Amino acid sequence: MGPEEIGRQIGQPLGVQISGTAGTGRYRINPTDSVLAIVAHDGASEARMLRWALLPASARTIKTKRPWINAPFETLRDRGQFIGIAPKATHRGLILADGFYEWPKPEDEKAKAKLAPAPFRFQVDGGHAFGFAGLWVMSPDVEGGPVESCAIITCDATHNRVVSPIHHRMPVILADPDAMQRWLDPSVSPQDALSLCKPLATNRLSAALASKR
Repeated sequence: MGPEEIGRQIGQPLGVQISGTAGTGRYRINPTDSVLAIVAHDGASEARMLRWALLPASARTIKTKRPWINAPFETLRDRGQFIGIAPKATHRGLILADGFYEWPKPEDEKAKAKLAPAPFRFQVDGGHAFGFAGLWVMSPDVEGGPVESCAIITCDATHNRVVSPIHHRMPVILADPDAMQRWLDPSVSPQDALSLCKPLATNRLSAALASKR
């Protein structure tokens, strides 16, 4: 999906200009690649390209032992932060997509044996664009210049019957403009924002086997 269609489906309802953004229309995005996101900045929401692998605000290098691509909801709820970053409005963002992939990793060993060794592609509302709830931060002191990076918040997939047979975790998906707006709204507290972080309703997700490529 290109920036014009993403702009029509998500940008327009949120009052955000999305056009000519590089990096859209890809079927594969790897950790540390740039992703299209909407963040709150100076009281307004705007589109940006962020590095998908969160760095602490105090980071001096992009080299880390592991890429922090997922921020577990449970960690944010219990500790109030993830690698030192709290879910206050200045660090909340929407990572935009029209689908995502998971390789089978169910907790049930019998279910695991029945699944084909190939990834599944998940879509929302038949292929509509959506936003992953995410955290983002600027690391101003990284060697070579400031870096803006992000991670996707994940939650327990037990109550989603489409995802749970394939994987026990899933990204937090905000599929409606009002939920996206609340996630970005600076007047919404971290606690109230985190109340949005739950599995998407089963009837809004579909899954199909995808190519290993």
